[in-house]
Amino acid sequence: MLSSLFIKDYALIKEVTIEFGSGLNIITGETGAGKSIMLDALGLILGGRAYIESVRSGSTKAVVEGVFKKEMSPDSRLNEILIENEIEPGDELVIRREVSVKGNSRAFINDSPVSINFLKEIGDRLVDLHGQHEHQAILHVDNHIGYLDSFAKTYPLKQKYTVELDILVKLLSEQKEIESKRDELKEKREYYAFRLKEIDAVSPQPGEDVELERELNILENAEKLLSLTTSSFSKLYDGDSSAYDLVYTAKKDIEALVKIDSQFLPLLDELDQALAAIQGTADTIRDYTKGIDLDPSKLESSRERLVAINALKRKFGGSLEAVIEMREKIHSEIDLADNFSEHLSRINSAIIKQREICGKIADELSLKREASRDELSNGIREKLAELGIKSGKFVVNMSKEEAGGKETNFVTLDGNRYKFNKDGIDTIEFYISTNAGEIPKPLVKVASGGEVSRVMLSLKSVLAGMDQIPVLVFDEIDTGISGRIAQKVGSALKSLSNFHQIIAITHLPQIAAFSDIHFSVVKIENEGSTSTHVNRLGESEKVNEIAKLISGAEITGASLKSAKELMAGEGLFS
Repeated sequence: MLSSLFIKDYALIKEVTIEFGSGLNIITGETGAGKSIMLDALGLILGGRAYIESVRSGSTKAVVEGVFKKEMSPDSRLNEILIENEIEPGDELVIRREVSVKGNSRAFINDSPVSINFLKEIGDRLVDLHGQHEHQAILHVDNHIGYLDSFAKTYPLKQKYTVELDILVKLLSEQKEIESKRDELKEKREYYAFRLKEIDAVSPQPGEDVELERELNILENAEKLLSLTTSSFSKLYDGDSSAYDLVYTAKKDIEALVKIDSQFLPLLDELDQALAAIQGTADTIRDYTKGIDLDPSKLESSRERLVAINALKRKFGGSLEAVIEMREKIHSEIDLADNFSEHLSRINSAIIKQREICGKIADELSLKREASRDELSNGIREKLAELGIKSGKFVVNMSKEEAGGKETNFVTLDGNRYKFNKDGIDTIEFYISTNAGEIPKPLVKVASGGEVSRVMLSLKSVLAGMDQIPVLVFDEIDTGISGRIAQKVGSALKSLSNFHQIIAITHLPQIAAFSDIHFSVVKIENEGSTSTHVNRLGESEKVNEIAKLISGAEITGASLKSAKELMAGEGLFS
């Protein structure tokens, strides 16, 4: 949910903070007052294009900041995307955009700088903005299949398809990589064999260089080790006046003391422990001494092997791990060169099988879509009729494209080859005609702004509760409608607000009367400057505003009565 929108020095707005609420938020005001400026500012923090001209005259930069309550968003992927981009999600999502008169534009999410592309990605998951703006999801054909899938509830099947398609894509990539190596492998076979022989002549083992360095250090200092260990053993246990003998003698003295005074008794246990420790240490040193190797030939062979290993390290990446990795790679390339046909045949067989698996699931997806598209079309057409497009036709067009002879990105179904995409083998596009006798044409090409808004309102009404985008914004949704149709639009918005936060600009009292929260936008001239102000209306102020929409600038008793009746659901044209 959009909790608040702060705008400073943007177009005619000097500074304003708009506190939105859940449910239906209605914005009204005279033409030119600045209602659309608010939506332009909102579009800016959703990744819209920034213009220097939007900075308020006399200011150095414009600032727009939106606070979104994230717990109101059911989009489970939103947090993942933020974390992937090292942004702490938190309870709130604060999006800020700054536009300088110098032409610089900066964007921040939770005070972390972000790119405009990333800002747009996040914005697309938070807000659908419908009207005379770029941010209209329904005008992107790629989104149409998602709307149909939401209605047809294909998500589990799409997940299954995605898993299998990933396998196919990886196999195709592997196939392409292998085929591209065909000539290269033939040319480099001898070179690879020479390199493999060079490494295998030494045949180094993981960690062997570290172990050799330790071993060499011991062998090079063998005489010193022998001298020190012999000396230590003698002092501890085997020499004249050894530590063991001295402690043993002391123990005998203590035993004599105990016979005189028992308080010396605990010392005997301590001396026994000391004797055991000395003997254990002496045994360890003696065993080590026995293992000291004074053979010069072993020293030399170890040196030679370490030199050979270090030579390999210099040639193949600087570490023994790199050498071993290179050996495995070279061995794999040689194996591929020697058994190229077998490798390729195995991958080709796997691809054939995987194309069939993906084709079968894609067909299941197509059947689910086919079974639901007429129901979706009829539902939207009925809603459009309620919203004033009585003679409208709405068609969910489905098609699939067969793959050409040289095409590789295809799945197979009943012996036919079809191009695939991330959603299956179907291309979905919405077609519409808004006048009697017209043939339906692509929605993205023929619908006006007001019609697009009503199509989206119809679509969202049919999909209520399924769509994950938490905030829907409608601008000019009342274009070309009045009377009972306006009431139908208002009622539809009100119903939709049970599932989404709705922000709508309107000129019609029949729609405004349904608001949970009502804002009035006014333009004020003061001391030669003009600024836009946004006021959140109380209940009595709301009555006056709706009355003004009915009768114009002059509020009459009749218009006030009508306004109250509208708010009570008993008003004009009911």
